[in-house]
Amino acid sequence: MPPDLIVYALVAAGLVFWLRNVLGTRHGDERERHSSYMQQKNSVGKTIKETLIVENHDSTSKDLITELFKNAKDAMFIKDKTVVDSLFNIADIDKSFNVVHFLEGAQDAFVIIVESFAVGDCETLKELLDKSVYEAFEAVISERIEKKESHKSEIHAIKKAEIIEASVKDKMAYITVSFIAEETSVTKDKDGKILSGHPDKVTEMRDIWVFGHEIKSRDPRWFLYETRGDFDDDNEIIPNTNTD
Repeated sequence: MPPDLIVYALVAAGLVFWLRNVLGTRHGDERERHSSYMQQKNSVGKTIKETLIVENHDSTSKDLITELFKNAKDAMFIKDKTVVDSLFNIADIDKSFNVVHFLEGAQDAFVIIVESFAVGDCETLKELLDKSVYEAFEAVISERIEKKESHKSEIHAIKKAEIIEASVKDKMAYITVSFIAEETSVTKDKDGKILSGHPDKVTEMRDIWVFGHEIKSRDPRWFLYETRGDFDDDNEIIPNTNTD
């Protein structure tokens, strides 16, 4: 192979690796991932959250909450009227809150975190997780490295992202989301023997995540504050960080 082709091949491979680490796996028909969880900038220098606020000036925050509760959209749901009232409370305090963009970002974050955890990408995880959750994830990754095990997870589709709780406490807004997703997952030992999962079998993943945001903060990101699986068929791929 000519030397210049070798260089181009290496550059292309590097770009694919970088995109996978930052964005997770794309599956063709999914929407483009842009999220207030990551401090990305658009072409005019605004944060993604600032851009989205401008684009939605025709609807109030409460209108969007009410509409989504009545008509679920793109796998996004609100559990019941009690949750609607709690989201209204957040919207009253945080005028920039947009429930649709929150759930879009939550789905993006779910894919990025699950797949980054699988490959041990601590740098990406540190940008999305609260300190205590990050430490729990890092401990599992370190244990995996010590045992020389490898893990791979790929999210194929998020079937449901439902807000089941919301609250405001000590100037923090918390929103709890129940996820149901389709994924493939496999863990191998140092010799490549499969310990759990299957590389080609699609299974259903269920988990409950709590996102938190400091309401008065200039940082638009919602961080992951807790993960839990309080059901019998929880596959325990993601560490359970619930301390209750």
